[in-house]
Order: sequence, then structure tokens, then C-alpha cells
Amino acid sequence: MKNFNKDLILLIIGSFIFAIGINYFAIPNKLSEGGVIGITIVTYYLFGWSPGITNFVLNTTLVAIGYKYFTKRMTLLTIISIVFTSIFLYMTSSWGDQLNDDTLLSALFAGLAVGMGIGLIFKAGGTSGGTTILARLLNQWLGWSVGTAMLIIDITVIAGSSFVIGKEKAMYTLIAVYVGAKVIDAIVEGTEERSAVMIISDKSDEILKVVMDKMS
Repeated sequence: MKNFNKDLILLIIGSFIFAIGINYFAIPNKLSEGGVIGITIVTYYLFGWSPGITNFVLNTTLVAIGYKYFTKRMTLLTIISIVFTSIFLYMTSSWGDQLNDDTLLSALFAGLAVGMGIGLIFKAGGTSGGTTILARLLNQWLGWSVGTAMLIIDITVIAGSSFVIGKEKAMYTLIAVYVGAKVIDAIVEGTEERSAVMIISDKSDEILKVVMDKMS
């Protein structure tokens, strides 16, 4: 229960930061996103539908379809994250403001906030719903890897959104999605990267001395 409460706090914080990324940086600057949240943003641009409500309807529908591909705990945490992201998207819908026409800065901060939010949700053991569930379904139905499926879904949604937000904004959106992916990796996997090298040589003692003495 202690671990669950800790994960729940992480999930709520992540959901809030995610909503800030969408409502404070992405939407006011006419950017989109990949996956289901991208569809949610585009429907807002086209029809004025509340991102919070649209996000909730789309994601709960997908959870109902794909719940059997997740563990009970992950399904529960995913449902909770969907509820909180939808609530926070609704609550913060009027918080944003255009950043002095600096679309690149908006894209960078949108990616940073969205990536941080999703990263914390993943760290808590949940998912953000949407693309993750679709990727799992495509993995089961078509045999695609989850990573490939998520990439294809994101690119498809961003390409489609270019007809609404324009090609230039769509390219900035790609920057935001790339930054977000890197932030997610840093949170979930950690920032340290290490490489292992196996050296096969009949002069191993000399190599060892150079490595230890000169390379530190």
C-alpha cells in the first residue's frame, strides 16, 4: 500500500505536468502532439471540444478495448492517470498564453513538460493510455513491435494535423515530440549511459596499463 500511494502521488504530479504542457505551451501556440492527445488537440482546433472531455472519452474507450493486454495493476494505474490527466486538462484549459510568437521555444517547453509528465506516469507503473494501448493492439493483431507501432501512430497523427495547423507548425510539433521522448527516456531509464567494450589481444597487459594509467 505504501508503494501504491507513492506511485499514485507520482502519477498525479505527472498528470498535472502533462496537462500544463498541453494547455500552457502546445495549444496556445497552435502546436499538436502525437497519438490520441494529438487527435484531442486537433478536435479542439476544429470543433472547440474540451480537450479534457475528449481525452477522457477516447482513452476510456481504448482501455475498454485493450485492457486484457495489461496487468490488473497497470490497468488500474492507467485508468487513474486518464482520469487525472482529463481533469487537469479541463481545469487548466484557460491557463495558457502565446509565447511572443516564439514557436520553437513553445515546442521545446511543450516537449519538456509533456515528456516529464508521461515519464512520471511510466515511472509510477501506469501508462498515459492512448498510443500505448493502440500500440499493444497493433502488436497483437499485426505483429508490429510496440515501439514501431507507437512511432507510426505518432507520425500519422502529426502528418494528419498538418492539414489543420499547417506544415510549419507540424514540423515544430515533431521537435516537441522528439524532446518529449528523450525526457521520458531520461526519467524512466536514467540519465547515465555506459558502453562495454571487449578487447581481444595478445598484448592485454600493455592495453590494461594504458587504460588504467592514461585513460583514468
